[in-house]
Amino acid sequence: MRIGHGYDVHRLVSGRKCIIGGVEIPYDKGLLGHSDADVLLHAVADALLGAAACGDIGTHFPDTDEKFKGADSLELLAKAAQIISDMGYKVVNIDATVIAEQPKMKPYINKMRENIAAACSCAAEQVSVKATTQEGLGFTGRGDGIAAHAVCLIDCKE
Repeated sequence: MRIGHGYDVHRLVSGRKCIIGGVEIPYDKGLLGHSDADVLLHAVADALLGAAACGDIGTHFPDTDEKFKGADSLELLAKAAQIISDMGYKVVNIDATVIAEQPKMKPYINKMRENIAAACSCAAEQVSVKATTQEGLGFTGRGDGIAAHAVCLIDCKE
C-alpha cells in the first residue's frame, strides 16, 4: 500500500466558470488556470501520482503545452488514474477537502464524489469530499482563491 498527498490552489477571477470536482457551480467568479483550473481534481490527481512516485500533474500535463489549454480536469484525472493503473496500482480510497468561503460546496459534494470515482474507476463509497472555510482568514478567507488537499491510498492490483 502507498499513500499520496496532493495540494492545489487557484485564484478566483471574473469571467471564468467555477468548476470544482467536475461540477460547474453557479458563482460570479471562476478559477484561473491553464486548464479549467479544477482545484479539487488537480489535488486528487497529484495525490494519486505522488502515491505511485511518478511526478505530478505539472509533469504529465504541463501548463506550457497548448494541448492542455482549457483542458477538462476530469479527463486529466482519468489519465492520471490510468497512469497508476498501468503501473499496477488501484485506488483504495481518496479523501479530499476543498477550502473556500464561497461558493458553498455542500449541494455539489455527492456529484463531485461520483465524478472522481468514475474518473478513477472506483466506487463513490471509496471517495470522500469535504469542504471547509477559513473563517475569513488568509487568501481563501478573503475570497481571493480556492484551495484543495487530497490524500489517497493505493495498492497493488490483485
